[in-house]
Amino acid sequence: MQDASIRIEPFFLDSPRGPLFCLYLAPADQAANKGVLYLHPFAEEMHKSRRMAALQARALAHAGYAVLQVDLTGCGDSAGDFSDATWDAWRDDARLAHAWLTVKVAGPIILWGLRSGASLAVDIAPAFNNISRLLLWQPMVNGDQFLNQFLRIKLASEMLSDGQAQTGTKDLRSQLAANESIEVGGYMLSPGMARDLAELKLGESHPACPVVWIEIGANPNENVAPAGQHIIAAWRNAGTRVHSQTVAGEPFWVTQEIAECPALVEATMQAATQ
Repeated sequence: MQDASIRIEPFFLDSPRGPLFCLYLAPADQAANKGVLYLHPFAEEMHKSRRMAALQARALAHAGYAVLQVDLTGCGDSAGDFSDATWDAWRDDARLAHAWLTVKVAGPIILWGLRSGASLAVDIAPAFNNISRLLLWQPMVNGDQFLNQFLRIKLASEMLSDGQAQTGTKDLRSQLAANESIEVGGYMLSPGMARDLAELKLGESHPACPVVWIEIGANPNENVAPAGQHIIAAWRNAGTRVHSQTVAGEPFWVTQEIAECPALVEATMQAATQ
């Protein structure tokens, strides 16, 4: 059913690598004076998360925010194949999206990211002077570990099809180091992207703006994961104001069926509007 209280505009944003598909949501009856830029997660996690991203974007638009969602190079409906993607290209895509949103919205902007998108938000935030806060959903804290987890998808597929894995993560890492691309779960991972991921460490950045860090767990009273606690403590010691919490729900970015987490939407709205 069409929601008359918000307007939704799909369009393509020009980039040096080809058009980037974007979705812009804003209040239908008023000019938004604050914006949100959403940066999606990696590979199949992006598609699993579309439902939650849509629910959150609509909730933010209802609250008066202008929300821009962008498919990064090689992802979704944007130009290029996944094998064309590099972290530098995604940085540039995010900067272009931020510049477009800054023209539409005169006020401050929230950078909102999920998993690797959260890491990208932290990475690019220092380049802008109008970021009011970072909104991080289940941030990817260590790119090297994340790369190994991603490669295990291929090993699991081999186990299901052949009864045993034909390779191990070390072998796959060696292939990437030898400048060979690897197909993982239908996505062609380039050696360049693998190198970029392996070098990412969230704790090496110290955001200047406030941070909202939300994770999903079985119990809403849990602390965030230990790796996250360590980074949050370092950020706070460096003077960054960080709000962290865990909400109860399923890890929708990896569930077999598309899942929702209403508690995450609610917690995000509380944090964004404070």
